[in-house]
Amino acid sequence: MTTVHIKNGRVIDPKNRVDAKQDVFIADGKIAALGKAPAGFRAERTIAADALVVCPGLIDLSARLREPGFEYKATLASEMQAAVAGGVTSLACPPDTDPPLDEPGLVEMLKYRAQSLNLAHVYPLGALTWKLGGERLTEMAVLRDAGCVAFSHADTPLPDTQMLWHALQYAATFGIAVWLRPQDGFLARGGVAHDGEVATRLGLPGIPAFAETIALATILQLVRATRTRVHLCRLSAAESVAMLRTAKKEGLPVSGDVSAHHAHLSEIDLGYFDSHCNVIPPFRSLRDRDALRAGLADGTIDCIATDHAPHGILDKHVELAEAAPGMIGLELCLPLMLGLVRQGAIPLARLIDALTRAPARVAGLPAPRIRDGARADLVLLDPDARWTVDPARMRTKSRNTPFAGHAVQGRVEITMCEGRIVHEETGAKASP
Repeated sequence: MTTVHIKNGRVIDPKNRVDAKQDVFIADGKIAALGKAPAGFRAERTIAADALVVCPGLIDLSARLREPGFEYKATLASEMQAAVAGGVTSLACPPDTDPPLDEPGLVEMLKYRAQSLNLAHVYPLGALTWKLGGERLTEMAVLRDAGCVAFSHADTPLPDTQMLWHALQYAATFGIAVWLRPQDGFLARGGVAHDGEVATRLGLPGIPAFAETIALATILQLVRATRTRVHLCRLSAAESVAMLRTAKKEGLPVSGDVSAHHAHLSEIDLGYFDSHCNVIPPFRSLRDRDALRAGLADGTIDCIATDHAPHGILDKHVELAEAAPGMIGLELCLPLMLGLVRQGAIPLARLIDALTRAPARVAGLPAPRIRDGARADLVLLDPDARWTVDPARMRTKSRNTPFAGHAVQGRVEITMCEGRIVHEETGAKASP
């Protein structure tokens, strides 16, 4: 493996509470030393990082890779390239593939395919019920042994509360984590936008915020009864943030995340029926968006997820109400969130924590860190680089984003996975 000297970068390591200018030395896929080169070290490549931030590789809790079953939307190869271009070196993929990830063979095949690409680490989420049908629990213990880090029902409603109760009991018995997106399927049925003034003006069927909070109240009550570790995915309402804050104070084993686009956009951004803004859950009011930002800043919301959901052209080039929900996010998450840092909404160190250490804790992965002997999964980013979002130039196979043409600031220059440079922007400063 190539030995690398990252020279004079701003090292930010939330795990070790480091934020300082330091040199980083890499050999054999690991960090050999910080500050001073180890004895006998000879760099095969030196990277001038004076203007760059050096942080652990990002960990994403929700990236749909579309394999197996939806290769017309994206492929494992294209989305893994998108991941490393966005600084993501580890990612969890939801189970709503075709077929769903409900058998060990499917999980093992996905992991093998991902490993063969040699780009980033992939951690599958197992299906909570067979075929995501909500009628029969999967063999969670067997799927965990095959490589699943947690279990989820993705965006498929699970209306049977008794089934959910039994699932949490099963998971608690084996110490398994369950990731749930709270939404009452009946209250949300047919809706495509937040049930507010904008949806009324546009004539769009609405999804009320209490569709989320009612489901969240049920989940929290079941957690009280079972003490199962539950992660709450993609919160969108101010009341949900308050409920999560109270649950944590109570000592319940819960955590939560928000997508980067929900921290940025609101119902107002539906604009003139932009089908790219059809997402699950819907963009809510400015009050809700600001509560998500505040919850993220104070740690009530643990993590940021890209919620990457690539779609084919025909999936989005239809009326908003008919469009497939979701947008791409792997390559845009970091620059979007750096925008909130510049606005003073969240400190940079807290942002890095929400994209590295916190999601590792949720997924049960070793905490990423920059210290001697640690795995060299690193991101070198230029927080001042300005660029314009052009979907045609992105690595993802899909183009579904409402941010096309937007000016953003902050770009991943180099991504390293186990000491290998798996992504490098043209013009990254380096010397032999």
